[in-house]
Amino acid sequence: MLATLPLLQDSGFPAPYRGQLDILQVNLGYRCNQSCQHCHVNAGPNRTEIMGGDVIGLVPRVLEARRIGTLDLTGGTPELHPGFRELVVKATVLGAHVIDRCNLTILFEPGQGGLAEFLADHRVEIVASLPCYTSANVDKQRGEGVFDKSIAALKLLNALGYGQEGSGLALHLVYNPSGPALPSDQVALQADYKRELFERFRIVFNRLYVMTNMPIQRFGSALVSGGQFNDYLRLLKGSFSAANLGNVMCRNLVSADWQGYLYDCDFNQQLGLALPGKGRPHLRDLLHSGLEGNIVRVADHCYGCTAGQGSSCGGALHG
Repeated sequence: MLATLPLLQDSGFPAPYRGQLDILQVNLGYRCNQSCQHCHVNAGPNRTEIMGGDVIGLVPRVLEARRIGTLDLTGGTPELHPGFRELVVKATVLGAHVIDRCNLTILFEPGQGGLAEFLADHRVEIVASLPCYTSANVDKQRGEGVFDKSIAALKLLNALGYGQEGSGLALHLVYNPSGPALPSDQVALQADYKRELFERFRIVFNRLYVMTNMPIQRFGSALVSGGQFNDYLRLLKGSFSAANLGNVMCRNLVSADWQGYLYDCDFNQQLGLALPGKGRPHLRDLLHSGLEGNIVRVADHCYGCTAGQGSSCGGALHG
């Protein structure tokens, strides 16, 4: 895979400063039951990185020490970590709201029996990738048969109350463009998703998050191989909107990798751009000190979060 970090270093991006730390995003490992073309983590079935017991044990302690209200679990496929369910329980006991970045098909993998019911019982918010509402586009990005399994998973989650009005069980979907283009308008695309999924499958959900593809890892390598990298970076820079700077996720979120090392966001994690500080800041450091007021480490990929309507773990930054 072709490295993109050397192509991103000379940045004129205006670095923001951190506010209050509200979200701890934890990558439990890079193993996944899918190998999606747009994956910025380069996750897949053959990845072996997984968070050790000593590190995962720090997560509830950090939530309590820093009074962090939201634990955002990601991967790979976070549910493949053997300690996933125990961590969810410990976090909810502390009163934290848990988000699961779920790829939907994991609900039907061997050893995952009762996963959907577990998530509902602990009122875990589900953020699930579904890059289109048609089978051809989804299977092209995520693998043959993924669309049908995803629809079956969404029906199962709906039956448990997810996405249903008044249930309190949040189900959000995620859209990524299939190539080097900015995502469509989130409001309009959400209306399309809601109409098509309901009319065709009677599926409901709460919100659609549209996310810009980052020019890093698997997607970035494909851009370089296809001679499209520089054009895509020019598109991101040319679409920069200063209005998005106040809402970028790195201002109130910190990302921990499977070893516990800290980054300003998941994208910096995949580029190896560690959180600024002495040595390599780690989860254990958050037991004793916070991050408020620190400057965020930036490079040219940051234009992906601020281009057009903006892009974050919660979708567009403005309509």
